[in-house]
This record gives sequence, C-alpha cells and structure tokens, in this order.
Amino acid sequence: MPMERSLILFKPDTVQRKLCGELLARIERKGLKLIGLKMLRVTPELSKQHYAEHVTKKFYPLLESFITSGPIVAVAVEGPEAVKVMRSMMGSTNGRDCPEAAQRELAIYFKPEELHDWAPVLEDWGTASDER
Repeated sequence: MPMERSLILFKPDTVQRKLCGELLARIERKGLKLIGLKMLRVTPELSKQHYAEHVTKKFYPLLESFITSGPIVAVAVEGPEAVKVMRSMMGSTNGRDCPEAAQRELAIYFKPEELHDWAPVLEDWGTASDER
C-alpha cells in the first residue's frame, strides 16, 4: 500500500464544539500517524489560496466568512493510503481529491520543517511489512 500524507482541517465549528481531541483520537485509532499539528486563524488571503478553485463562485464569500470566523486546527497525517482513509472517515468534499492535491494543501499550512518523520516504537511488532 502506498504511504501517503494528508491534511485535515478542524474548522471553527469543530474547535468551538470542543471536538478536536475526539477527532484526533479517531484518526489515530484508524492507524494514521500524526506528523504535524497547529492552531491558527485563517486569513482572507489564506482562504483564497486554499479554496482557489471556488473564489469566483457565488458561495465563496460565505465560505470565506466561515473559515475566517475563528481558529482552526490543521492536522497533517501519514499512513498507508492516508487520503483514502481520511475520505472514508470524513466524507469526500471534492471529487479531485488525490495524493497530489493533499501535498498542495499540506504546503499551504505547513512548512517542511513543521512535518515530523518518526516511526512508532512498536511498528516492527504490530504492523506487517507491507503495511508500512
């Protein structure tokens, strides 16, 4: 299985409802490894960069208003078929979701030095070699 990285954004409503910890736990239980995590405020400029394909659409002002309304938590994960795993957990929001799109999105929110490669201590004991 291909090892991939993906970006997940816990948007302002998730932060306000205090669901970040539960969602992180679900992601880890699914077998994905957290490699980056940060809380930030999305600016209108960052919103336009992230949602570039939607900027000219009628609904974009409402989308920008929502994403900039409060802090978000950006999460970078890694694992076998991470994009597919996250889409199955969260639901697909864009039919063009793919590892390449995930890499573009990760670069918007994380500098390379903010993503941490690490191996779980028990990886050799609890994971088959073709699952790493």
